[in-house]
Amino acid sequence: MFDVIRRWYKSRFSDPDAVTLFMLLVFVFALLWMFGGLVGPFLVALVLSYLLEWPVHRLQQLGLSRTLSTTLIVLLFIACMGMLLFGLMPTLVVQGINLAKEAPNMLSHAQDFVRTLPEKYPDLIDITLVESIIDTIRQRILALGETLVAASLSSLVSIVTLLIYLILVPLLIFFMLKDKKELLRTLQRFLPRNRALVKQVWVEMNAQIINYIRGKVMEIVVVGVATYIPFAILGLHYAVLLAVAVGFSVLIPYIGAVVVTVPVTMVALFQWGVTPEFAWLMVLYLVIQGLDGNLLVPILFSEAVNLHPVAIIVAVLFFGGLWGFWGVFFAIPLATLVKAVLNAWPRRDDGAASMNM
Repeated sequence: MFDVIRRWYKSRFSDPDAVTLFMLLVFVFALLWMFGGLVGPFLVALVLSYLLEWPVHRLQQLGLSRTLSTTLIVLLFIACMGMLLFGLMPTLVVQGINLAKEAPNMLSHAQDFVRTLPEKYPDLIDITLVESIIDTIRQRILALGETLVAASLSSLVSIVTLLIYLILVPLLIFFMLKDKKELLRTLQRFLPRNRALVKQVWVEMNAQIINYIRGKVMEIVVVGVATYIPFAILGLHYAVLLAVAVGFSVLIPYIGAVVVTVPVTMVALFQWGVTPEFAWLMVLYLVIQGLDGNLLVPILFSEAVNLHPVAIIVAVLFFGGLWGFWGVFFAIPLATLVKAVLNAWPRRDDGAASMNM
């Protein structure tokens, strides 16, 4: 048994570069796991820096200095975020409050409809099962209400956190973009000399992360706008709120689309019932979802490493459980990182390893 373990260790960790990569990955993952909440502003700034690097680089190609390019792009970004914050957020808050007020009526109508199913289909549906489902839904609604109350009590803390983000994040973005080369050189000084494998994985992952963040933001915007248009034309209630939810649902592959379909369907049913308007809305909504998965995603993520759907779902569940929202957001790049490390990891055949013993 010990000989097997010793041969496996020598075949996988005989290269100093591999040991360096392994220790660095363990250190970074442990740091994020223990202090993920504290480095939240840094992670936000890092994501936005990757997003804004492309326009900064384009301005540099036009002849502007790095500092001037960074200043212009950061100011433009702050202006756009201000417009969204003061233009879109009030609408989302109002529609969210109205939807929360109307949710009990929707639940009551849903309960009445579900209770009629055993009478229509007595051989297929059991009344006991229906009552159990209704009780479960009611308990979930009550638990959600308690969560909202607790969130309202901690709203002051949330406001303080938001103010910290509004101040720190733009500053971090500016300096990360302006002093990118200096920061990378400083980081390299703390790495061991045996870092050839680290550099190889970093070069591959850097391109993947840039493509992923830029593509994911574009996907959120395109899907959100494309969903809002038919919602608004058909006059669906809470069109802005539901369109934003559909847009952000693309952050969670496969699972997000299924989850966000439930409120869209419930609001449409409560507003129209089973009518042609409801049918048209669902058809257009499903067409948008189909175009997103089969046309938009392949175009935006053409450079991404191909991952099996099972690997993506496992990555979302695992990293989301570790780091919440950011774990979900970076689930695909992290899964790609694991795949890149496994592919690049140096190893010798067990037979060769045993010969060198």
